[in-house]
Parts: sequence; C-alpha cells; structure tokens
Amino acid sequence: MHELGITRSVVAICAENSGGAAVKRVTLEIGNLSAIMPDAVRFCFEICAAGTVVEGAELEILETKGRGLCRDCGEEIALSALFGRCVCGSSDLKIIAGEELKVKELEV
Repeated sequence: MHELGITRSVVAICAENSGGAAVKRVTLEIGNLSAIMPDAVRFCFEICAAGTVVEGAELEILETKGRGLCRDCGEEIALSALFGRCVCGSSDLKIIAGEELKVKELEV
C-alpha cells in the first residue's frame, strides 16, 4: 500500500508548513488517474498524524476527474483511465487533469 508512504509525506509537508501551530484542517486534491486511493489515505491519515502538530486535524479530499486533450483534433474529453479514445477516433491524448496530488489548503 503506497498510500501509507504518501500520507506520511503529506503529514510531514503539513507539519513543516504550519509554523509549529496545530493544524485544524487539511484539504488534499487527488486526481482519479493518480493511482492513489482516497479511502486508503483517509485510513492512514490519523495514524500518520499521531504525535505531530497535524494530530486531530480534519482531512478533506477533493477528487479531480480525469481529462484528456486530443492531439489530433483538439477535443477535450473525460477519461476514467490513463488511456482512451477521442470521438474523432484518435488515441493520441495528452492528460490535462486527473493525475494531481497536492495539499490544496492547510488551516492552522
């Protein structure tokens, strides 16, 4: 489960950027194409935050839908996987959303 390591890193980033103040809420943005399971991050968050300034913080996760841009016709399409096919028939797509993992907001 790579989400444990990712959650440890998220907690470390939050603790480092809190200025030593107790963290009340963390908002993460996780893309649907990122191969990160939001439920696993939720499960790991409390464990990883224990004993840090992040302990007791509320975790909010915003899930970003996958989007691709067709390099042939320029059409923007929804993606549920890292690959797909445009309505024009092309599979030459550039992923423009859905691979995100970022700390969007930190409330202290």
